Amino acid sequence: MALIETENLSFTYPSGMKPAVEDISISIEKGDFVVLTGPSGCGKTTLCRCFNGLIPHFYGGKLEGNITVAGYNVAKCLVYELARHVGLVFQNPENQLFALSVEKDVAFGLENCGMPRDDMRKRVDWALQMTGIEELRERAPHELSGGQQQRVAIACVLAMQPEVMVFDEPTSFLDPLGAQKIFEVINDLNKELGITVILVEHRLDLASRYANHVIVMNEGKIVLDGEPHKVFNSERARLIGVGIPKATRLYQILRENGLKLSKVPINSEEASQFLRKILTHD
Repeated sequence: MALIETENLSFTYPSGMKPAVEDISISIEKGDFVVLTGPSGCGKTTLCRCFNGLIPHFYGGKLEGNITVAGYNVAKCLVYELARHVGLVFQNPENQLFALSVEKDVAFGLENCGMPRDDMRKRVDWALQMTGIEELRERAPHELSGGQQQRVAIACVLAMQPEVMVFDEPTSFLDPLGAQKIFEVINDLNKELGITVILVEHRLDLASRYANHVIVMNEGKIVLDGEPHKVFNSERARLIGVGIPKATRLYQILRENGLKLSKVPINSEEASQFLRKILTHD
């Protein structure tokens, strides 16, 4: 059984003239690393809000269809119950950091769940260690860099030990090096802890190497859904304007010029491998 499943899901905000997401039917398995992408305004953030119950319990509007997360019917399950299973890391980390120290921010969710102090301390220490920010525990969040703040935001959600972590463009305020470090942290959570990851991202050159499942949205609908190599190499992805990985675009250009290549590369490592084979063959 899928960990997340939607069936003909549509949602319209109170002021909306048309649905922000429409007729969404997807299935996400436990342990998946999903990259959710598409043009700006296509409904990615709205869909993420459905995963943790902010829609329909916080954002009013008209919800149609079915959505099940970790066995819970989202429309009937309260947000605080879903928070134990699904964590959402916002695009701007400052939106979810408010305490006077990193440690207190990470402990906030656990305090709201009534966790005993000793257990809470162990969970906070573990989350800080997993995200590599143990030395920042006494620092004020507003004093930190963007990359450090993003790690703190991830630690806050990780401390709850959810089954699913949703990241809404977590690297949009970071340079490529900072983005790469955040992706590595997210990948570790997926591979080492088995946490299901849904990553909303435009930086596909960096994110593609970690994903095993890609979903592309456009105008509120799912237009592509499947394995990364197949999705990124599709003509439809390019026509929609999705910034497909440069390695994939290079493959397409070489193929158009008569080179026969067996495997579609989606990152620089795979591209270097097939280029090496071409040069060796020549």
